[in-house]
Amino acid sequence: MEAHKQAVAAIAATVRQFFARREPYRIFHGSTNSTRPRTAATGHARAVDISALGHVLQVDPQRQVALVEPNVPMDRLVAATLAHGLVPPVVMEFPGITAGGGFAGTAGESSSFRHGFFDQTVNRVEMVLASGDVVEATPLPQDPRRELFAGAAGALGTLGITTLMELQLVKAHKYVRTTYHRCASVRETVELIRQKADLANNNNENKYDYVDGILFGKDHGVVVTGTMTDEEPAAPVQTFSHPSDPWFYLHVQDKTASPSVAAVTEHIPLAEYLFRYDRGGFWVGRSAFSYWPFPFTKWTRWFLDDFLHTRMLYKALHASGQSATYIVQDLALPYATAEAFVDYTAKEFGIWPLWLCPLQTPQTPTFHPHQVSSAQLVREASKVKETSSSSAASPPPSQMLNIGLWGRPPAASAGRCVALNRDLEHRLATEFGGMKWFYAHAYYTEADFWNIYDKPAYDALREKYQAATLPSVYDKLRTKAPASKDDGGWKTKWPFAGVYGLRQAIASKAYLPRTPPWRQ
Repeated sequence: MEAHKQAVAAIAATVRQFFARREPYRIFHGSTNSTRPRTAATGHARAVDISALGHVLQVDPQRQVALVEPNVPMDRLVAATLAHGLVPPVVMEFPGITAGGGFAGTAGESSSFRHGFFDQTVNRVEMVLASGDVVEATPLPQDPRRELFAGAAGALGTLGITTLMELQLVKAHKYVRTTYHRCASVRETVELIRQKADLANNNNENKYDYVDGILFGKDHGVVVTGTMTDEEPAAPVQTFSHPSDPWFYLHVQDKTASPSVAAVTEHIPLAEYLFRYDRGGFWVGRSAFSYWPFPFTKWTRWFLDDFLHTRMLYKALHASGQSATYIVQDLALPYATAEAFVDYTAKEFGIWPLWLCPLQTPQTPTFHPHQVSSAQLVREASKVKETSSSSAASPPPSQMLNIGLWGRPPAASAGRCVALNRDLEHRLATEFGGMKWFYAHAYYTEADFWNIYDKPAYDALREKYQAATLPSVYDKLRTKAPASKDDGGWKTKWPFAGVYGLRQAIASKAYLPRTPPWRQ
């Protein structure tokens, strides 16, 4: 802890100097899982480097908590807690996502229907405020800084720098008993995932620890349920982290390919389950086989495995600038409008598969996606109820559905993707009652953005905690559209962008270590 205190004191001293001069500054974390175009902070004249805050300082088996610095990635966090027979209740599916990123951003995963967003599993945070003061905040009602804790969660670091967190842990089990439930339509898939995530009807004898789903098309959906268990399976366990293993989504698709399949159950080691989407980045990594004319087979996936984990995919994506030609968005919306939203994305984007993840609706005010109460949403929900089954149109009010829309649309260009993103933002808010995650490209006008989120509450927090010298959430997330019709010139064209992206990814050595820390 002494080294941590010294590091935080140095950060606070630097921040205090900027505050005294009323100078804005950037924060260098050392990594990112955002798909927005990056603005480098390292080496910048006005930068605060917190990249060294990457340690699990303590795991307390008795209290079932861990003290964690913000730059600890999920794979090292899971490795540290599994050594004590514990695991975080919410673990982001990409190993390189950090605990600080989960708190400052929005992290809703397949256990969030039960535990909420990642920040709802945090007991307390230590923060360096914009003034340079070092404070702690908790969500407890008696804490005078509870509003700071709630406001900082999801606010992209715009109220201060998170330097330490106390995370809740739960008992870990050896396996996840995983069942793939095949569905024959979008409506059936949405309704089944709602049922499986309904805590009111999910009794202790048959509870699920994890629920998510994949829509491979309008006539092929799969709801995936998982329950932690120590029972030894009769059949061999299934893994997904080795180069010879199948990608998870392809495995699920293969297991449920026949319409006659109702459900398939298998056992997956716990950490293998938690990071099952790492290889291939869900399925977005498949597009690399279109960019480079390689056949998409199990042999090429094995041969190119170093390049197909999410850390390497992110490095190549940012270096190549190709994120501008993808649609990578997470959207949360009421169950009542989910089927209509999928119809819209199928028509306008032509992207499959889609990821489905049930979520708890957080308390407001918040920058996390939450249900909107407005006359327009009520009207739209009423329209959907007229054409939907009664069970699908009356979900528990505490739940929303996350839909992951990730891929490259047909005939994609940077300009075309800007137009699609803008239409998505507008229609999501006005027609479907939904909100989006902030890690992705965002093209809202400032007026449109603050029509969705609670600006008075946010501004009041920024004033109270002297954060006016920090960029606002809108300042941090807005993405500038390409300035020219050529979408960036030759540097973004095939094959130059891809070659440069590969070169930078290899130079980063993000493919190391090849053995995950939790497997050692």
